[in-house]
Amino acid sequence: MMKTKATLKKITPSFGSSLLVKKHVQFLKQNKAFWHFHPEIEIVYVNKGQGKRHIGNHIGYFNNSQLILIGSNLPHMGFIDRLTTNGSETLIQFKPDFLGSDFFKIPEMQAIEQLFERAKNGIRFNIEIKKRIGAKIEELAELEGPTQIIAFLDILKDLALTNDYTILNANGFTLETQPQDNQKIDIVFKHINENFKRSIPLEEIAELVSMTVPAFCRFFKKTTSKTFTKLVNEYRVVHATKLLSESNMSITDVSFECGFNNFSHFNKLFKEFTGKPASKYRGERLNLIQ
Repeated sequence: MMKTKATLKKITPSFGSSLLVKKHVQFLKQNKAFWHFHPEIEIVYVNKGQGKRHIGNHIGYFNNSQLILIGSNLPHMGFIDRLTTNGSETLIQFKPDFLGSDFFKIPEMQAIEQLFERAKNGIRFNIEIKKRIGAKIEELAELEGPTQIIAFLDILKDLALTNDYTILNANGFTLETQPQDNQKIDIVFKHINENFKRSIPLEEIAELVSMTVPAFCRFFKKTTSKTFTKLVNEYRVVHATKLLSESNMSITDVSFECGFNNFSHFNKLFKEFTGKPASKYRGERLNLIQ
């Protein structure tokens, strides 16, 4: 089970509201990777957008849209690389007890309470439920007062009763926070995100966080349950899925564009990460909207 360090983020709803509901129709790319967590549960619906998601120990790429539920204190980073035409992101954040400490413990709310438990490992909702619930989530930003709360409970009911979802951290995820490590992890993730297309020597990344190479390797493995090389390769494969989905580049060119200097090594890692060869992945993507 993975342990990691992240920064606590304070979330404040608008005055007179128990929910924080925001709809963004423009996105300005942030240079800083912000690895954070908060006690609030978070629903993220992206309509006509695309980007990487890093939730717990899960790294993936989405294209066109996504509907994600992130449980209390589950570390994650931002989601969108860029928005396409007429795209938007709607964000809902709320505390598990926003309607009182016992509201979701009554028998009628058992399914929603179980949803909140599943969300601690991160949930990606699949195509059918995403299509059905997405519009309701976007409309929530236009509602106020009791009408908004009732509409939100209806959304939670639908999410709780569907089987059309995928758990992102199937092996579980535990959080262990130590403020002195927050900045180091943030620096490392930012550097990987900006430089994964080239070779990143261990000496380089260790120097950035003022550590020796052996000390950094121990720190990184303890923090992420992965070696530095494995995490960098995951970023590369995720970027490869993006290029295979969106470009006409040859698979060989994709591998080198993502930082792999050996095509055979790329093929091996891509199949390990996605469960299928790059050629099969590209063929399936032609008929799939994630």
